[in-house]
Amino acid sequence: QVQLVVSGGGLVQPGGSLRLSCAASGSIFSINAMAWYRQAPGKQRELVAEVNNTGGAHYVDSVKGRFTIARDNAKNTVYLQMDSLKPEDTAIYYCNADIAPDSRWWQTFVYWGRGTQVTVSS
Repeated sequence: QVQLVVSGGGLVQPGGSLRLSCAASGSIFSINAMAWYRQAPGKQRELVAEVNNTGGAHYVDSVKGRFTIARDNAKNTVYLQMDSLKPEDTAIYYCNADIAPDSRWWQTFVYWGRGTQVTVSS
């Protein structure tokens, strides 16, 4: 009953910017961590950035200083602002969230969005 809808992917030139959004909807009591992953062809899926329920964030070293993760708790949405994009950022980007669907806040489940293509190329 919980759905994560991802938007904002596309084609951008090196040095450009994109902003990804991931909105959770459905039966949601609370959301713990929210995160962005990516998977490039021939590579394992990797954690790009995550943010906890107090706003604390963690980034993979390769994007630190270029990407910013943020969340809007009122909208149940997490964003990934991607600046100074490089060709090596090309991948399918996925969001996920650890969500309690009802007042049993300790009973959480991890939900995944469908994924969106980000291509950085001249």
